Amino acid sequence: MKKIDLHLHSYFSDDGELSPEIIINKAIENGLDIISITDHNSIKANNIALEYANNKNIKYISGIEIDCQYNGLNLHLLGYDFDFNKDCFIKLEENIIKQEKEAGLKRIKKIKEVTNLYLNDEDVLTKAPSGIITGELIAEVLLSDERNKDSKILSPYRDGGIKSDMPFVNFYWDYFSQGKPAYVHIEYITLLEAIKMIKDNGGISILAHPGNNLKNNFDIIDDLIKEGIDGIEVFSSYHSKETIEFFYNKAIKNNLFITCGTDFHGKNKPNIEIGKFNYEINSNLILFN
Repeated sequence: MKKIDLHLHSYFSDDGELSPEIIINKAIENGLDIISITDHNSIKANNIALEYANNKNIKYISGIEIDCQYNGLNLHLLGYDFDFNKDCFIKLEENIIKQEKEAGLKRIKKIKEVTNLYLNDEDVLTKAPSGIITGELIAEVLLSDERNKDSKILSPYRDGGIKSDMPFVNFYWDYFSQGKPAYVHIEYITLLEAIKMIKDNGGISILAHPGNNLKNNFDIIDDLIKEGIDGIEVFSSYHSKETIEFFYNKAIKNNLFITCGTDFHGKNKPNIEIGKFNYEINSNLILFN
């Protein structure tokens, strides 16, 4: 069985850390056969990765992870093996970047109102040269500010705390994700539009880590399948064995592609390594030829 990881993020994602070249090197070191870099709403890594992976002992598949929404629920849709040299993908990224830049200062304002923690706006802006201020970045600054060292709010995210395995992204999920107190709305395209964008350009659309995005409402997967997704990321760093079994059976029943991805980001998700899962994958995955 080939070793794969079809969900990796480079520094072209606003919450990623490493270059496409370093990611490919690490994937080769970890013995992977097939990978895809699926940056948030960005195709910039693909040309770099395809060129760098050429003549190396690894197969690279073009990828993207599109933020989208279905009936008000924020979702992530992975796209693979598509013609990424199209204006629609550039316009998608430009639209999200514009909204993200406007949302950054709102996030800072909200988190200060919600927590009363010490947060210097300039400290955050200095760490965001691109102008995009993510929840993970705000968490990093909050945790590094000595004035917050005795904060009970932050104690779960510090060394030894129950959320210290991935402190920055855990803080993001607790405060900045949809439905949380410091959430700032971004107007994403619909799931149907995202599926169409990928399929119209010859690609395959895969619902990303549904166990994470669908919360406890797994039954909605039947409606999402009807929207036209081609497959499900069944094997994910966020999925328990029970979750894997549920979505695996859904994919098999509906004749959908089954994929596997860690959602590697680097420092924002330090316990996630390229191509490494906390369970054995014994099933024959439905992959690309």
